[in-house]
Amino acid sequence: MTQTNQKSMIGQVFLISLITAMLIFVPAMIWDKGYFLFLGDFNSQQIPFYKTAHAAVRSGNFGWNWYTDLGANFVSSYSFYLLGSPFFWLTIPFPNDFVPYLIGPLLILKFACAAATSYVYLAKYVKHREFAVIGGLLYAFSGFSIYNIFFNHFHEVMVLFPLLLIGLDEFMDHNTKGVFALAVFLNAMVNYFFFFGEVIFVILYFFIRLGMRNFTLTWKKFLNLAFEAVLGFLMSFVLMVPSVITVLQNPRVDNPQYGFDFWLYSNRQRLPAILASLFFPPELPSRPVLIPDANVKWTSLSAYLPLFSMSGVLAFMKTRSKSWIKTILVVLVIMALVPGLNSLFYALNASYYARWFYMLTLMLILATVLVLDRQQEERLKKALSQTMILTVVVLLIIGLTPQKDKEDVIRIGLYEDGYLLQFIIIGVTALGSLLLLSTFVNQLRKDYRLFAKRTVISICIISVIYGNFFVIWGKTRSYDTKNYIIPDAIEGADKITIPDKEEAIRIDTDDSFINMGMFWEISCMRAFHSIIPVSIIDFYTYLGEQRSVSSKISEDNYAVRSLLSVHWYFDRINVSDEFGDVTSEDPDTSMPGYRYYDDMAGYHVWENEYYIPMGFTYDAYVTEEQCSQVSEKRRAQLMLKAIVLSEEQAEKYGSLYEAIEDPKLEDYSEKAYFQDCLDRREETASSFIRDNDGFEAVITIRERTLVFFSVPWEEGWTAEVNGEEVDVERVNKGFMAVEAPAGTNTIRFHYRTPGLKFGGIVTIASILVWGAYVTIDQTLGKKRRKL
Repeated sequence: MTQTNQKSMIGQVFLISLITAMLIFVPAMIWDKGYFLFLGDFNSQQIPFYKTAHAAVRSGNFGWNWYTDLGANFVSSYSFYLLGSPFFWLTIPFPNDFVPYLIGPLLILKFACAAATSYVYLAKYVKHREFAVIGGLLYAFSGFSIYNIFFNHFHEVMVLFPLLLIGLDEFMDHNTKGVFALAVFLNAMVNYFFFFGEVIFVILYFFIRLGMRNFTLTWKKFLNLAFEAVLGFLMSFVLMVPSVITVLQNPRVDNPQYGFDFWLYSNRQRLPAILASLFFPPELPSRPVLIPDANVKWTSLSAYLPLFSMSGVLAFMKTRSKSWIKTILVVLVIMALVPGLNSLFYALNASYYARWFYMLTLMLILATVLVLDRQQEERLKKALSQTMILTVVVLLIIGLTPQKDKEDVIRIGLYEDGYLLQFIIIGVTALGSLLLLSTFVNQLRKDYRLFAKRTVISICIISVIYGNFFVIWGKTRSYDTKNYIIPDAIEGADKITIPDKEEAIRIDTDDSFINMGMFWEISCMRAFHSIIPVSIIDFYTYLGEQRSVSSKISEDNYAVRSLLSVHWYFDRINVSDEFGDVTSEDPDTSMPGYRYYDDMAGYHVWENEYYIPMGFTYDAYVTEEQCSQVSEKRRAQLMLKAIVLSEEQAEKYGSLYEAIEDPKLEDYSEKAYFQDCLDRREETASSFIRDNDGFEAVITIRERTLVFFSVPWEEGWTAEVNGEEVDVERVNKGFMAVEAPAGTNTIRFHYRTPGLKFGGIVTIASILVWGAYVTIDQTLGKKRRKL
């Protein structure tokens, strides 16, 4: 095929996928006034993350972000989600208010790009490019892709992953230089978490093909390949280094598999759930139906191929010829079924995920299109019948399984209406697709072009129908978009009219919808974000509050809010979700010291009358060891009585304070809490100004002491008091304080992202090396051709 025809085919698969994706997403966008809103985390994370990161980039703020939890390292917090994504950078020319409207179009574009890049990879292995088009559509609208509409930043990885294999193949087959390094760079930049799993896959891919003599290798070529791999990795250092520094501190990383948990899933239903994911369309992430107790919510467990299911793969596996594709499929399936091997794709983390299944999916598709390309009609027919039988048997087993309802009455099958409807639609889609394929499979050998055309149409129709069901089903399990999310969250910032909105305040909200502070551009202690400073995690854990992926502090731990300078509390008036109605029509809150202020943006607003402005002093201290002797729920109130210092800090600064000898004997009543807050308000900053470099505070104090700021401590902070550099101390189990003399002081904090400068230098140098490497190779290649 000529280069012009190849470009034409890429354009064709891109356009078909673009139109198909539009038919999935545009109806929902019309319903929601131009926005694309879906379910749970998508609404509460993806949209505010885009807006927050977009505003930060446009303002040049690559340092500290004040709207992420209690404050966070911007680069490290958003490199996992957005900063390495080329699709995110397409939003930068647009105004910030327009960003939520771009979420849907970007998703559509990602589907189309995934089809195009996978087509280019698959086209290398087929004689008839029509089947590569089919493969591109299968990849773009696979179960993994539809499932992860929920996690829309996963689609960037799907788009770029085929380029990694293309670059490796081009190097090994044609000695093409520079492409593999560029692909490594792009994949490492777009998402470091997925890149780790891709490295494992590429190693398997390379050595399996090498072992089966599908690749040939010399030492010179191996060293050249290793050079490109390292060079591509170094090119990503501008994001990689800051991200690794932050992620390695996260306690979720250090969670390996031990003992027989390495070999066997503790949940015995997980193995059938993994196998079922190959044969059935994706289930809603929050509501698995086929095997609901497998504990696979939110795990991205789906590798379904629309129309074909596993029929093409089974047909390919029955061919007698040896193939590296057979080997890698067997290895990948075994890895999926063995917990420890599955966790290799996630640095041996014990938490179960199937986020690497897009790689398995591409290999399943490669096997399928090869069966079609070789026109192995009889094998496909037989495998199609076997897949139908397996599908029917599984559906019957699930549908006829006796279960107990909420009243302990034994019923047959999925008796709950919601589960039953989803089960029926999943079953009809899976079985109906196979029946549809059986009606024209006979054309594969007679007229492969007609077969390909009907297959393309069928895949698109199935994807549109099931994709719309999936989106609609997700939307029905979420909040009311028109009466809540759109007017009060996305468009709610102007409705927030608290007096000090533009000043350095913090708010808190109830659990009705999280990350509202990001929507409103106000610092909020209630946040849902996975990548935050470890000091925040340490602090909340110390108070007995669980902090895995979100900050949700219970109301009975009310003292922490005054400690963190929370001035306003927002309590949703009335909101409906999938669990029923959560109402608070009568203004009320269980937290002491809060005065009802007003209603705005669908919330009752409460003023914390014992709010302490950011930047205040203490007249007493306790050591960390002493503080640990107090119950977890009292520690925040103790931090209102006395600053918590390490033993070393106590030796250095203890003379500035009165020492509390036995904190267990202190008064922890509500009355004492009120007085503690008033005491801390006696010396607070008269001015606290945040900017892109950090913050500046002005405070007048009676005598030399530490000035405390509830800004999370990180290595990148430095500080000056009246122009003189001072030490930044980590106090109160996670926050910052600096020593200041008596009188009026101007305190300036600067933040520099750890590793960013070094990473940037390495990235620039590596790109220059890559450019020279490619230029020299092309120059030498021209000379060789002339000779």
